[in-house]
Amino acid sequence: MQISLEQISPVLVELSVQVDAERVTLEYEKTFGAIQKKSRIKGFRPGKAPREIVRRVYGSRVEADVVQRLVDETFPRAAAEKQMQPVTTPSVEPQRLETGKPFSYKARVEVLPAIASVTYEGLEAKRPKVDVDDAEVDAELDAIRRANSTLESPSAPRAAKEGDVLTCDLSVSVGGELIEDAGATNLGIELGLSQVFKEIEQALAGAKVGDVVQAEVDMPAGHQHKRLAGQKAQFSITVGELKERVLPPADDELAKDLGEFETLDELKKSLREQLAARAKDRTENVLAERLVEALVAANPVPVPPSLVAQQMRASEAEIVYRARMQGQNVTGVGDALREQLRKDSETKVRAGLIMAEIAKKEGLQIGNAEIEEGLKELAEQTGKNVAKLRAEYADAKKREMLVGMILENKVLDIIESRAKIVEE
Repeated sequence: MQISLEQISPVLVELSVQVDAERVTLEYEKTFGAIQKKSRIKGFRPGKAPREIVRRVYGSRVEADVVQRLVDETFPRAAAEKQMQPVTTPSVEPQRLETGKPFSYKARVEVLPAIASVTYEGLEAKRPKVDVDDAEVDAELDAIRRANSTLESPSAPRAAKEGDVLTCDLSVSVGGELIEDAGATNLGIELGLSQVFKEIEQALAGAKVGDVVQAEVDMPAGHQHKRLAGQKAQFSITVGELKERVLPPADDELAKDLGEFETLDELKKSLREQLAARAKDRTENVLAERLVEALVAANPVPVPPSLVAQQMRASEAEIVYRARMQGQNVTGVGDALREQLRKDSETKVRAGLIMAEIAKKEGLQIGNAEIEEGLKELAEQTGKNVAKLRAEYADAKKREMLVGMILENKVLDIIESRAKIVEE
């Protein structure tokens, strides 16, 4: 087999491969014989037609099969010999196949770029300041009070206001026609939380128990109820019950009720520590992003377009999935966001290539101990059982993803340890 390589760009090459005549003839005869045995040609018993007739009927199929086999077998060997790392399926331009003669083809394929050196020491980045103020602690305390609140009827009948929880019956009509399966009974609505359309909240503000209020809503085109989607709907809402949320006092008794503290000050101290820990995690994430940006800027490595496109598709699919989980009827993203995704994807791919090179240079290896530690950290983050995660990541692809994340974190640790970090 003869091989020559033409470097079209840092990430695109063309291999010219010539397969020996003997190998071509051997593969042709093997393929032809297999097809001849299975051939069904009118006027002959199955598999018994003469060779020339079989060649006339099945010749093009035999040639196509032989070409495919020769390419499939020789291309990986040729790529390995030239120390290429293909990232796409090659685009093959074959010559005419003739038995007794060498067979040649050209294969154009995207490859990982050759990275001669990587700059990753002395990178500069700013670490955001970790700061927790009293307002954040008070907000956390209010959330705890809300979680331990009770709903009580007002001492005297009054109009509904923000924060009240109303129990309502709703009926919905479109163009005067009642939509039977679009209404609801005993629906709890807390005013001020945007749980329902704003027109309904506005109609309920100031209502009293027993009142029937009306609201007209321009329904979104993507609404899940087909009879309502894109229509102007009329809601009739009957207020059956009104309760106000009563928060427990912020005092030592509240702290004791939580079972871990004796005083309100102890509770606040714990909340401040939790907020500081979360803030520290956020700052470390921001710092990591800034270090990656600095790494990419210092190493303008070319990237294969196919890997960028693959990353873009994954990012867009994730955005669409999240939107649908929130009830939005979307099928894709706009041009502006797609362009931003392209830039972000190019950065991610470039960072991945650079970090892989750093891992290789540093001789980083991920063993079972690191994988087990990674599973424990993942269990803490997701709340899943370690044993369940261990079984889940026994899958080869998932395990490879986990190893990749662990390796990336190790590389980031190395970069940070050798960087010039300035506190904001």
